[in-house]
Amino acid sequence: MTIPSGFELRPIQSQDMDFLCQLYGSTREEELAQVEWPSAQKDAFVRMQFEAQHAHYQQHYPNAQFDVVLYDAKPIGRMYVDRHPKEIRLMEVTLVQAIRGRGLGTTLMRWLMDEAAQTDKILTLHVEEFNPAYRLYQRLGFKPLEQRGVYMFMEWKPE
Repeated sequence: MTIPSGFELRPIQSQDMDFLCQLYGSTREEELAQVEWPSAQKDAFVRMQFEAQHAHYQQHYPNAQFDVVLYDAKPIGRMYVDRHPKEIRLMEVTLVQAIRGRGLGTTLMRWLMDEAAQTDKILTLHVEEFNPAYRLYQRLGFKPLEQRGVYMFMEWKPE
């Protein structure tokens, strides 16, 4: 299945860790704005959380595809996908703040949905209900299945 024009997925490499940590931190900015910590403490917290998440993904999803998303040859995000015989699990998709809201995330999601349809698999993901992506997933036809901790587990089935 060909990725949409302008996009490229490249397996993450050790030199991507700073970019990936900054990207992760961009998803925590609003939350950390509520905390009266010095910047250095916030940065250390984000680094610790990112490294813990990264280690968890690597340990629990050893066969997943961990990619940097490139658009016009520039890194704009990350996409982590774990494929199984009957399911495609989107573990993570995050885009840099500067390009959010321009439809690029929707394009990536439709690409995964096309893959699921062509391979007759369900597409699943976890998302926090306050995350703006939750509304995107609903618009794309994902159905909430159950609350799992702070996350809603959702699925999309090809018709």
